[in-house]
Amino acid sequence: MVRKRTSIHGEWSSRWAFILAATGSAVGLGNIWKFPYIAGENGGGAFVLVYLLCIAVIGVPIMMAEIMIGRRGRQSPVNTMYNLGIEAGSTPHWKWLGWLGVAAGFLILSYYSVIAGWALNYVLETASGTFTGLKAEAVSSIFGSFVSNPNALLFWHTLFMGMTMFIVARGVSNGLEKAVRFLMPSLFILLLIMVGYALNTGEFVRGLSFLFEPNFETLLYKHEAGGQIVLNTYGEKIFTLEYVLIAMGHAFFTLSLGMGAIMIYGSYLPKKVSIAKTTFMIAGADTLVALLAGMAIFPIVFANQLDPGAGPGLIFKTLPLAFGNMPFGTLFGTLFFILLVFAAWSSSISLIEPAVAWLVENKGMKRLKASAIMGVSCWLAGLLTVFSFNAWEKFYPLNFWIFKNKTFFDVLDYITANIMLPLGGLAIAIFSVWIMTRESSADELEMRQTDKSYNVWYFMTRYVTPLAVVYIFWNVI
Repeated sequence: MVRKRTSIHGEWSSRWAFILAATGSAVGLGNIWKFPYIAGENGGGAFVLVYLLCIAVIGVPIMMAEIMIGRRGRQSPVNTMYNLGIEAGSTPHWKWLGWLGVAAGFLILSYYSVIAGWALNYVLETASGTFTGLKAEAVSSIFGSFVSNPNALLFWHTLFMGMTMFIVARGVSNGLEKAVRFLMPSLFILLLIMVGYALNTGEFVRGLSFLFEPNFETLLYKHEAGGQIVLNTYGEKIFTLEYVLIAMGHAFFTLSLGMGAIMIYGSYLPKKVSIAKTTFMIAGADTLVALLAGMAIFPIVFANQLDPGAGPGLIFKTLPLAFGNMPFGTLFGTLFFILLVFAAWSSSISLIEPAVAWLVENKGMKRLKASAIMGVSCWLAGLLTVFSFNAWEKFYPLNFWIFKNKTFFDVLDYITANIMLPLGGLAIAIFSVWIMTRESSADELEMRQTDKSYNVWYFMTRYVTPLAVVYIFWNVI
């Protein structure tokens, strides 16, 4: 057996601390901001069904593998993959898988911070009663004016990035753990309140139908936002698995897989904690939040004759409209956007933590200095997203193939969620069962090699998960 490693960064104080932290990493803007609008853009029910299948068949096995690898290595993703590659008798070049995760987390945070800044702004807008009594057109106009102002976006992006690095600089127990202990339960409560409001819109059944009733034509054929099928010049439907790739990519995005976050959080996990049980709890909580967000938002969308495929601004057009026209809307709206900020906050600290941990381990930096360097670097990269909504909204840097008519923000979103994260997850699956020995993985998962649960995970991760990812990639690319 290999000597047991310890993390120089500390550990979570308990299993629940890890569950809260990992759930905080998973539950964020991806669930409440991104999931409803991409489900709306891709036809609703069929997309949701494939997304749920991706969570179960691909997400859960890879999350178990990533936590297991993280706890085995007890270092940043780069150093963990370097050392475990050598330990397994393979090659230290597995460190590049660690770098892929670090890069993905960095790029995601660069635009994530800008979107979280929108939520920060909407805390003040809602609290001041800006949306009280407004119609849908007026709410949409306010959002359009806001994102078209680069100075405003820059201010809120800067503020949110500063908040993120403040927590990261404080370390595992004093920063990361304390920041998530009370945030996630509050978010669940507020979401349930929103679902309760959606029940009274008169369109709750229609919202549920859109969210859960599958129409596979909108998933398997090229379509416009909202579900209208596009025909080629011969009047034929155009078959594509691009939307299945988007569903798979979002499963990785919303579970924080392939970006180093879960691996680094796993490195802080105490030894005597069941990885399998905690993984199912994290995946279940994450999925529940996404579905609750859809159940809260789509009835409001239909009740106000809005487009469910309205894109990234969906949550910033529908919820303010609801809060502006409901009893105590100013109070609940303010609380909701505060908690949306907190959800984004708990995710953002996990996105940059792998890079900060690497600087501490390899360059001997104090966490404060490492956090400042990574925060400024990520802030600069975020300028690409800031200007994508105004000065550069008609500039398409890679205007060909799958990147046609995509801004810098669209390109970053697509490359990270639909390419980097699935590729990272695929490599994690391959490493955990094709490179690591069964003895090592069973030992770290606290299972026996003869256990049925271990063999189910091993089979899924060795064959089913990689083949599913490769098949979808092959058909799209």
